[in-house]
Amino acid sequence: MDISNASKASDYDRAEELKSFDATKAGVKGLVDSGIVKIPRIFIRPADELAQEELTSHQHNFQVPVVDLDGIKDDRLKEIVDEVRVASETWGFFQVVNHGIPLTVLEEVLHGARKFHEQDLEVKKELYSRDPKRDIRFFSNPDLYQSPTANWRDTLAISTLASNQFDPSKIPEVCRDGSMAYIKNVSKLGNSLFELLSMALALKPEHLKEMGCTEGFNISCHYYASCPQPDLTLGATKHTDPSFFTIVLQDQIGGLQVFHENQWVNVEPIAGSLVVNIGDFLQVISNNKFKSVDHRVVVSGFVPRISVACFFTGHATGTPKLYGPIKDLTSDENPPVYREFLISEYLNSFFAKALGDKSVLYQFKL
Repeated sequence: MDISNASKASDYDRAEELKSFDATKAGVKGLVDSGIVKIPRIFIRPADELAQEELTSHQHNFQVPVVDLDGIKDDRLKEIVDEVRVASETWGFFQVVNHGIPLTVLEEVLHGARKFHEQDLEVKKELYSRDPKRDIRFFSNPDLYQSPTANWRDTLAISTLASNQFDPSKIPEVCRDGSMAYIKNVSKLGNSLFELLSMALALKPEHLKEMGCTEGFNISCHYYASCPQPDLTLGATKHTDPSFFTIVLQDQIGGLQVFHENQWVNVEPIAGSLVVNIGDFLQVISNNKFKSVDHRVVVSGFVPRISVACFFTGHATGTPKLYGPIKDLTSDENPPVYREFLISEYLNSFFAKALGDKSVLYQFKL
């Protein structure tokens, strides 16, 4: 692995390079379109991190659990709940098949995301913003100015979907229909998963819904452009998610990895499947029964990768609501590990740090 250009001392103005990249409003795709053969230094991982890669890249034959949701309404419910529980306790990740979302809907939202990111730059620029309060925005790296290393990724974010003020017509026309069809379907699947996760915690099916966990979600349509030096950067630095759980639709390129038993394991794409990963909020309210685990994205040197992530964040806005370990899951022998918090408080802490920094979970421990 060539890390020579990552090991030299800082002989350039990093702050200026960050500002110059941001000012183009073209994202990573713009760099590729310009014909670069070497990636800018802001994207190059530190030499010690690249060297450490050799210690965690040797994969055994691990496979992320696959849960077949066929039969969820009848004879297989108990079996499905058990599979979700084991996966949530041991992996923090699982893939679902036969989830009820038509393949055409999955294909259309991926196609729309690709069309948005590959359209004329001048059209995309109109949506470029670093303001997280905007409902619809295009940007590259939400933590661009906080992170020690930028990620090789551009994003179209569709936020405040639970808000009465949300206007679907604000979604870019090139991907509007596909996005809205997916949003409608993934919302239903999210409700079903909350029921399964409630039962997996030995609670009544409606428990998490009654806590307000189902009431907010945001969509991120990610574009990982093909990279001329893929070994030197990442599409997403290792991180956990600030959500109850996240549903990820990935194309067939691959690149998503989960950290399991001290090594990075590929989440192999399965046609028509969706990836579910437990988020920090669910780890908190389950009092560490379910695990929110590190994951990341590696990039390809040959083709772009598309993914659509749906983050179920609950009460992020509106009437403040405190979340903490569910009382039914705590006891004298199993006392609460975390204090109660507002979703907004947690999100503020999360977005104030760089992706890849220590999880903010420790801030909320008792």
